[in-house]
Amino acid sequence: MEGNRDEAEKCINIASKAIEAGDKEKALKFLKKAEKLFPTPRAKALLEALTRNGSSAANGVHRRRPAEDGGAHAAKERTESSAESSKVFTQEQVEGVQRIKRCKDYYEVLGVTKEASEDELKKAYRKLALKFHPDKNHAPGATDAFKKIGNAYAVLSNPTKRRQYDLTGSEEPSGPGHSHGGGGGGGGGFDFHRGFEADITPEDLFNMFFGGGFPSSSAQSFTNGRTSYSHHADYRQERTEERGDGGFSMFIQLMPIVVLILVSILSQMMVSPPPYSLYSRPSTGQTVKRQTENLQVDYYVTRDFKSEYKAAALQQIEKSVEEDYVTNVRNTCWKERQTKTDLLYAAKVYRDDRMRKKAELMTMENCKELDRLNNLFRGG
Repeated sequence: MEGNRDEAEKCINIASKAIEAGDKEKALKFLKKAEKLFPTPRAKALLEALTRNGSSAANGVHRRRPAEDGGAHAAKERTESSAESSKVFTQEQVEGVQRIKRCKDYYEVLGVTKEASEDELKKAYRKLALKFHPDKNHAPGATDAFKKIGNAYAVLSNPTKRRQYDLTGSEEPSGPGHSHGGGGGGGGGFDFHRGFEADITPEDLFNMFFGGGFPSSSAQSFTNGRTSYSHHADYRQERTEERGDGGFSMFIQLMPIVVLILVSILSQMMVSPPPYSLYSRPSTGQTVKRQTENLQVDYYVTRDFKSEYKAAALQQIEKSVEEDYVTNVRNTCWKERQTKTDLLYAAKVYRDDRMRKKAELMTMENCKELDRLNNLFRGG
């Protein structure tokens, strides 16, 4: 039975699209099929609403007037049929949705510049998310606009993804099979679901910011390209049930990791600590400072070090100390150079003198130390 859940979900999605298109018979057919495959509260609610109120009431979809109606009808508030109440939207909301659809990149979606700070991104997202949330904005395509806004913020608020997007993101014509969720007629053509897809659903992102959706939602459903949502209570209930059913399965899957962690801890407890440290460590008693004879590298040992290690062993220990030290200096120098290179590149791309000056003022201490060590090796 559980194996039919995905197929049932697909049937519900097809039925939802049929409802939007006004095809009541097709919607009934796929909803009944979904109920046979795997009964869910969503399918049941849609069936009841469809049977009781007709195709336009099943998910609060407003049938758009033909283009022949002209601007006079478009300027008026239009009514959506709902299972519980009548919902309206304004011409301003319609124009806002069309603007989002025409946007060609994530910065344009949020209405910010490429230099926007994290606070500016948050402020822009908060304003747009409240304005286009499907429970508040019932204009045709508002759901797709809401998804674009969430996806744009999820990418740009992640420093790594934002950097990748700035380097490779661009306007791309949508090809067959690559059109974005609500793309349809609006024109921009940018594929918002290819290459830079959010790691969190628009609804979950909204709830993180505002602590939940609007309480007015009843039987509305929408998709984010991968997951379909019924009203908030049903969705949370299904998620809770899934987590409850999969608890034991999750525990079984995590068992190997837990065993590995325990084995690692036990092995560390059984292995004696190294006789030296490059830094003072009071927790292990390595607080006595010494210096290697060859490269004059500082290291720390315990108070009993002299009595435990003789001349031959001491020579080998100091060799290990110097090898560890050189390795650390080399790695840190590489990081310093990489950081300076990144700053100079960013300064060039964004024409930012502040970043350029910051890069030029870097002291590169570890690289200087690496040069000193190299001179010692050459001299030796």
